[in-house]
Amino acid sequence: MTLMLSPPDPSLEVDAEPGVIILTGHGTTVTADALRTQFVIASDCAATTAIDASEMLSVGQAVLQLLIAARRDAALNDHPYHFTAASAAFTERVLGCQLADAIGLDAGKDISL
Repeated sequence: MTLMLSPPDPSLEVDAEPGVIILTGHGTTVTADALRTQFVIASDCAATTAIDASEMLSVGQAVLQLLIAARRDAALNDHPYHFTAASAAFTERVLGCQLADAIGLDAGKDISL
């Protein structure tokens, strides 16, 4: 029996700009580690962090926890952090979990696509 590693999940895109984080596909525990790295780079190398979740199909607990931690860290360090877009599936999950304030998603502003 041969054990083979799966290729990296392309659902988490790495943008050329360190302050722009694009979330696509399914936000799972597997994608959370790469997302964590992107947040660290954005906080260290960019003046602001902009998150585009317009292509998210689903978002799991690990990614939600990471978004909460990133939002808190940004607030503590006076690092501007905002969502530029969010899919209906992403927004529905965040609102259903009552986490809009915790992750910085402006529920009153229509950014769902």
